[in-house]
Amino acid sequence: MKRKLTMQRRSIPLSVMIAIFLMTLLPQLTLAQDRGESQINTTPPVGTTPEEIIQKFASKEKEFALARENYTFRQYVKIETLDGDTPNGEYQQVVDVTFDDRNRRRENVVFSPQPSLVGVSMDPEDFEDIQHRYPFVLTIDEIPLYQILYVGQQKIDEVETYVFDIAPKNLEKGKRYFQGRIWVDNRDFQIVKSQGKPAYAKEKKYEGHAFPSFTTYREQIDGKYWFPTYSHSDEVLHFPASRGNPMANDVHIRITVKYQDYKRFAAKSKIIYAGEEIKPDQQPPPPNPKK
Repeated sequence: MKRKLTMQRRSIPLSVMIAIFLMTLLPQLTLAQDRGESQINTTPPVGTTPEEIIQKFASKEKEFALARENYTFRQYVKIETLDGDTPNGEYQQVVDVTFDDRNRRRENVVFSPQPSLVGVSMDPEDFEDIQHRYPFVLTIDEIPLYQILYVGQQKIDEVETYVFDIAPKNLEKGKRYFQGRIWVDNRDFQIVKSQGKPAYAKEKKYEGHAFPSFTTYREQIDGKYWFPTYSHSDEVLHFPASRGNPMANDVHIRITVKYQDYKRFAAKSKIIYAGEEIKPDQQPPPPNPKK
């Protein structure tokens, strides 16, 4: 998110800022229980090692990434700016991810009203994060890029998971990474939840920008793949004073991303005989012996 220079925004009420600060002090166990999560068990896994778990889920994640490329779905994005807890501006977009008649993947925007965000504007990095960081995938090919630390085991609703903290080993200019925590199903060895924020090298183009942390949940689709279905962020972004912006200010934003209606794409093939399409219930005519 980039701060807008053309709009003034009232500061967030002190009472709201205090409430947000106090929320950060609540015990993590209480927050976890509210989400249906057990306390993390830090004992080592039984019958396997963290390294073996990493290799298993990274291999499955590569399968997942390839499989999702063969699914159509609808992506719904809603971003709100808030004055206290009251929305005062929004950005919305609905995109259908489909395939054309040549089996090429397409993103069709079906709804995108004029944005009315107050105090901030969207930039290319925001869209990149929504597309790639929110539905985070860690494949076997990307393992060398990250430091991965085993944290323990935790139950999320009815799913038993292994918990890992991950962070990029190096921040290369021009690239964006994920930094945070992932939860891996202990049977399917796929990520079922991720929580973190974008990580990137300091560059001049990021001056005056701020990017929120987020949480993404996955659900099992077709009884096999855990696909992202819901991402959420609710955070006060702190924009520091800079040469072009002598006044520091804060903007409360809320982001919701939903991925709905996953359907496996079946490529449509045509049988052409003598320049004409043969329907499935038809047989091609016998060859003409005179030709």
